[in-house]
Amino acid sequence: MIRVGTGFDVHAFDDDRPLIIGGVLVPETPGLGGHSDADVLSHAVTDALLGAVGLGDLGALYPASDEWRAASSLSILADAVMRARAAGWIVSNVDCTVIAERPKLGAFKDEMATNLAHTLDVEPEAVSVKATTTDGLGFTGRGEGIAAQAVVVLASSAGRES
Repeated sequence: MIRVGTGFDVHAFDDDRPLIIGGVLVPETPGLGGHSDADVLSHAVTDALLGAVGLGDLGALYPASDEWRAASSLSILADAVMRARAAGWIVSNVDCTVIAERPKLGAFKDEMATNLAHTLDVEPEAVSVKATTTDGLGFTGRGEGIAAQAVVVLASSAGRES
């Protein structure tokens, strides 16, 4: 059996924070506002994973509380992976896209994919990270923030019947 989940996240720029996407510190650009480290890509992947398992969404399991204040979004994703495994599911592959006019992310995509693959406990080729713009349209096009979307495919653990 397989299951598929989709995730989407968006954060506005915040000049007082570092920019972290896919666990990568992107230098010389404003960060994103949010309760944790505001890693928009890791949040989208986590939401997709949780949705595929049927565990709700990011905000329900990891609320804006002191426990998650300034938390690494990769550690939140790692917790979601453990929850998925406990429910009998393993990650098969992930396809995700970061949507931003700025900064240009091409030089960072491989490191983002590697970080996500390590956290998801899959081979690097099982994770695809793409980056695109909206050609100046919408809030990302106006340079107000960054969005990300993700699709996660899960496979049933050996012997699981659902």
